[in-house]
Amino acid sequence: MASDLTRAGKRVRVLKPVISGYSEDDMEDSDSAVLLRALGRQPTPAAVAAMSPWRFAAPLSPDMAAAREEKTIDFDALVRFCRDAIDGDDEITLIEGIGGVMVPLTESHTVLDWIAALDIPALVVVGSYLGTLSHTLTAAEALRARNVSVAGVVISESEDNPVSLAETAATLARFLPGLPIRTLPRTPSADAKAGNLCDLLSNP
Repeated sequence: MASDLTRAGKRVRVLKPVISGYSEDDMEDSDSAVLLRALGRQPTPAAVAAMSPWRFAAPLSPDMAAAREEKTIDFDALVRFCRDAIDGDDEITLIEGIGGVMVPLTESHTVLDWIAALDIPALVVVGSYLGTLSHTLTAAEALRARNVSVAGVVISESEDNPVSLAETAATLARFLPGLPIRTLPRTPSADAKAGNLCDLLSNP
């Protein structure tokens, strides 16, 4: 997504503030490294640390992963870190969460609390796997219950799909009237990908 927007001429900043299942030995295969390369940047240790200050080894929810290392996530510091980036000079700031909206983040906060605290539109990115309809509708309902504006839904094609992307999108559209829904095939053209997303993110 970041690379598509960059190719479309947008100044994009991407954050992945919290990451679990992270290993310094496999840093170049981490989600943070993937995001950095999408921006045309090298995934150096310093660049990864700047993008993802809260890094944990265990592939668990952030609260559990942090506890394994006898650490905690400072929720207020996390919100400040993101807010500072949002207030920067980039046209678009993308902040990738971790897991679903109800994933525990700290002992008393979920990812949803984090999104609500930032008071910015949320873009719900989902797969097309079996179960995605329930997961997507539940996430949208939870966000709206906290007065979070949902910018749209992006269905990123999963490796295994029970039905076509178009059918998944049509079903979601019935239950989310008026909400923009875009599909991303696993191997679309760059122009198609950029065009699919720019209208959702250029004017949040």
